[in-house]
Amino acid sequence: QVRLVESGGGLVQAGGSLRLSCAASGRTFSGYAMKWFRQAPGKEREFVASIIWDYGTTYYTDSVKGRFTISRDNAKNAVYLQMNSLKPEDTAVYFCNAAHYSGPRWGNYWGQGTQVTVSS
Repeated sequence: QVRLVESGGGLVQAGGSLRLSCAASGRTFSGYAMKWFRQAPGKEREFVASIIWDYGTTYYTDSVKGRFTISRDNAKNAVYLQMNSLKPEDTAVYFCNAAHYSGPRWGNYWGQGTQVTVSS
């Protein structure tokens, strides 16, 4: 059974940093893109960043470019999101997602989320 477990969320002041972790288990993730999404209260879930497991290629939404860094550790089957220069608008529940290249019918998994709160 595939499991994604996020950790590392918390309360931080604006300008601070947090590092989110996603521990993945239950399969190998070759052929997957590992992604971080976030959902703020009253808003839709939005894409934050992704990394191609096999190649390490990364993508970011414009609002986090230059502040957030996504990375993976193949040996630990883990994905990370280093968040620097945090802003109050980054406050949200952050979700880890594993999505197969060929589409959701081939594999699409979600974690339970971790809360990030940035105070002004």
